[in-house]
Amino acid sequence: QVQLVESGGGLVQPGGSLRLSCAVSAMSFMLNTMGWYRQAPENERELVATVSIDGRTNYADSVKGRFTISRDNAKRTVYLQMNSLKPEDTAVYYCNTASMRWLWGQGTQVTVSS
Repeated sequence: QVQLVESGGGLVQPGGSLRLSCAVSAMSFMLNTMGWYRQAPENERELVATVSIDGRTNYADSVKGRFTISRDNAKRTVYLQMNSLKPEDTAVYYCNTASMRWLWGQGTQVTVSS
């Protein structure tokens, strides 16, 4: 059973920054494109960013230029640096493969509010 453990969320003012981390127990981590997802109340889960096994990245238009996804294969960890946060970024953030092949973790809550 693969475990996904997200951390780093919290309450931040608009314009602030947070860095999320996701530790993955799977040895196959380095063979998978990884993604960060988010789900706001009453919304469907959406893909925010992906990072391929060789470090290529893609972003949703809503976060492009503000968020940066990265990975450390040795630590089996994927990161999401979030800058210039907006209230509409408020959501529970999750990581998974780009194909969502693993069971979801508990996520980490990000709240952007003054």
